[in-house]
Amino acid sequence: MPDLSISSITAREVLDCRGLPTVQVDVIAGGVLGRADVPSGRSTGSYEAHELRDGGARFGGFGVRTAVANVNDRIAPHLIGHDVAPQRALDAALIELDGTDDKSALGANAILGVSLAAARAAAAAHELPLYRYLNANAHVLPVPQVNLINGGRHASNDLDFQEFIMIPSGAESMLHALQIATEVNLQLGEILLDKFGKAALNTGDEGGYAPPLSDPEEALGYLHEAVGRAGYDDLVSYGLDCAATHYYDAATETYLLAGQRHDRAGMIELYQRLIARFGIVTIEDPLHEDDFEGFAELTAASGIQIVGDDLFVTNPARLARGIEAGAANSLLWKVNQIGTLSEALDAADQAYRHDYTVVVSERSGETEDAIIADLSVALNAGQIKTGAPVRGERTAKYNALLLIAEELGTAGVYPTRTGSPTVPVG
Repeated sequence: MPDLSISSITAREVLDCRGLPTVQVDVIAGGVLGRADVPSGRSTGSYEAHELRDGGARFGGFGVRTAVANVNDRIAPHLIGHDVAPQRALDAALIELDGTDDKSALGANAILGVSLAAARAAAAAHELPLYRYLNANAHVLPVPQVNLINGGRHASNDLDFQEFIMIPSGAESMLHALQIATEVNLQLGEILLDKFGKAALNTGDEGGYAPPLSDPEEALGYLHEAVGRAGYDDLVSYGLDCAATHYYDAATETYLLAGQRHDRAGMIELYQRLIARFGIVTIEDPLHEDDFEGFAELTAASGIQIVGDDLFVTNPARLARGIEAGAANSLLWKVNQIGTLSEALDAADQAYRHDYTVVVSERSGETEDAIIADLSVALNAGQIKTGAPVRGERTAKYNALLLIAEELGTAGVYPTRTGSPTVPVG
């Protein structure tokens, strides 16, 4: 067995894709380095673990010096000499040191950086890729949910839905899936340029186009047109991330969507129409983050994948409540929502035990760190969301998946319409 004792933990500020600081952590154990960057969300759920920011004028208040100092001055002295594995013991030590329910004492961004970097160090000490270290049976490559039109808090336009998604679920391989996504995106750019001019080619946080639209049906229409022009009608399904909490008015219990108000029943009726008209096979956060009853109603009525993001925040306790209520049938899996790798893995296990699918997801504030590529394969999730394949922090994940596909060779599985049930195909 390799020496797995931690000899060094160091954190620093680095920049994410929005030019804002985030935490990067180095853990050295057994003479090898594990490094991880912590992503950050803009569209966040109220129940996520606490991301510690400095406030004040520096970096517009988004600095993370305090979180970095918590790693260097509080976590490092506590863990030096501690075994980097097993992961659960290390994460338990971090949780105990913080001592709060939401990781607000040290900051979830400080804790997660150490948790992920430690996992990488342990994998390196065992001379294994991270996905193989975490799961000896890792073999399923994820079908990408590719967000080609951005709205909501991820874009400066009037689309209330956050993501308009094409899914190359009929592709033959990961590379073929990315070929389809890129060719569709090229066609979409031409369509939007012809319709709206150059301003329509501005992009949102996740690299998708942010055209001057407000009608979600119009956006879906352009996405369908692009898929048809690219010649992939038979290989593509469609999805939405609605992030409905952000246009929900609790005072009136209504949603203000494209200038019109809808109650829960009206939203469910709208979704049923979109499903029928546009071949939608997955919808994320169609209702606000506390409406377990409404999620259950839509899940039963729609017959498609209904994904809980703000609803569950990768939190086993919130997920348990959803399972009991029949709310959603899929977990959006964001490791920074809960703050340690072990707790996130527990949430995925819980989802699988209750026949929920798992969609591994990036955040809008990403870095070039491609760790979710390994994590998606380690989970055999079969689905990943990591943005449009046009910017470095997004393509880093896709390129990492191509390397994993090469490493797996014939042992790797890319789910298709006739393959894994983990992929929504309509």
